[in-house]
Amino acid sequence: MASPAVISQPRSSSKTESYVDNKRKEDIRQANILAARAVADAVRTSLGPKGMDKMISAANGEVIITNDGATILNKMEVLQPAAKMLVELSKSQDSAAGDGTTTVVVIAGALLKQCHILLSHGVHPTVISDSLHKAAIRAVDVLTAMAVPVELTDRDSLVKSASTSLNSKVVSQYSTLLAPLAVDAVLSVVDPAKPEVVDLRDIRIVKKLGGTVDDTETVKGLVFDKKASHAAGGPTRMENAKIAVIQFQISPPKTDIEQSIVVSDYTQMDRILKEERNYILGMIKKIKATGCNVLLIQKSILRDAVTDLSLHYLAKAKILVIKDVERDEIEFITKTLNCLPIANIEHFRAEKLGYADLVEEVSLGDGKIVKITGIQNMGRTTTVLVRGSNQLVLDEAERSLHDALCVVRCLVSKRFLIAGGGAPEIELSRQLGAWAKVLQGMEGYCVKSFAEALEVVPYTLAENAGLNPIAIVTELRNRHAQGEINTGINVRKGQITNILEENVVQPLLVSTSAITLATECVRMILKIDDIVTVR
Repeated sequence: MASPAVISQPRSSSKTESYVDNKRKEDIRQANILAARAVADAVRTSLGPKGMDKMISAANGEVIITNDGATILNKMEVLQPAAKMLVELSKSQDSAAGDGTTTVVVIAGALLKQCHILLSHGVHPTVISDSLHKAAIRAVDVLTAMAVPVELTDRDSLVKSASTSLNSKVVSQYSTLLAPLAVDAVLSVVDPAKPEVVDLRDIRIVKKLGGTVDDTETVKGLVFDKKASHAAGGPTRMENAKIAVIQFQISPPKTDIEQSIVVSDYTQMDRILKEERNYILGMIKKIKATGCNVLLIQKSILRDAVTDLSLHYLAKAKILVIKDVERDEIEFITKTLNCLPIANIEHFRAEKLGYADLVEEVSLGDGKIVKITGIQNMGRTTTVLVRGSNQLVLDEAERSLHDALCVVRCLVSKRFLIAGGGAPEIELSRQLGAWAKVLQGMEGYCVKSFAEALEVVPYTLAENAGLNPIAIVTELRNRHAQGEINTGINVRKGQITNILEENVVQPLLVSTSAITLATECVRMILKIDDIVTVR
């Protein structure tokens, strides 16, 4: 009789010992970690000065050769959602610091590997995540304590850090030329009123095929990668130039798209042509009246910006014409020339013009460029003319130069330098390892794993340089334990030396942002326990 009583018991009391299936959540975490680590391993070989380059072949036949982590990941077709987070990670490092895009992904990959081990030992993801956060904050403090302050007047230090950034690139043999060039370019656009802010849009990089990277130069003025208009024998050189940037068309007005005009006899036809001629002449007379002798004409979509007729009249009026100026260049041009863009012929006045000593067309390589030099009251901008023997070298030179500019920008905004060559990572690993022994419980265990993960940077540097990674990292630990905090791997000599004396330096911002961004990304991946696909 007792048995039915057992059956009728309410099921709710069993929720204390109910079995919940966590297998799926662990599987998804594991899948995410493995996918993200695969992405990290793909770029790991391109870390450091002896790192390999990647050749990226796009579906449209475009080929890119690069060593830049952000570029490689950006072009990779990554489908797994967690692996996409690593691509975003390198993008955010690129925008925050500009350099260290490979390092940040490699560190994230190493952290994920350690997390995987901890998870398989049964540590809860939230505990790992919190410990990582604490360790990252501590790491930034350690790095800041190691850093050496630098002044903007100390040009040598800035050049050293820029050339360290260039050493791992394809164009590393030109670092003696490109590094000082990047430093001078950034320093020339720093505004004394706001010394911490550098806008890299004030530095324009113009690429021109032909020559070698050695022929790269900065131009105090403006360079257009197009020739002046030669129609009807217009001038190609103009001294004491008065330059106007116009955004309207010097061509006869058209009807709206839908409408058409039917001309029935020749007298009407002649009248139309005559009107067109008078209309254009009237415009050019107004332009000439202000004393303007150089016209920069913005590209037009709706109708031709200039016609053959208007070019003929402009040539007769001895006005040099540069047509098809891109819309997004207008802001840079007006800032440099210290003039205003003119949107309508009625607003064409002398005070809106810019003044320069010389505008001339120069032959360069297989084409021609227009140079504007000796600009009066020039804005704080600079132009870098990059040369290269083929398109691949040219593109890579531009990317490398961008990285070098970003490094100098980092130093302008946060004026501290730190040793390179794996020195800060080993020092961090040592100090965090010592700190982990003081901590209690699981936290200490997690921080110890974080410390071990950071050794991946010197390990990979040694591995890519063909040295024995285990021997090198052990020796590094030993040196750091003796208090030589600036000892790192000298890849060129293949041994361990004081890296600061070897001039291998990087901005503090690159290292700190790499560590904070990598831990943030890893914590995000750890917290994900399920992927929900929405149709």
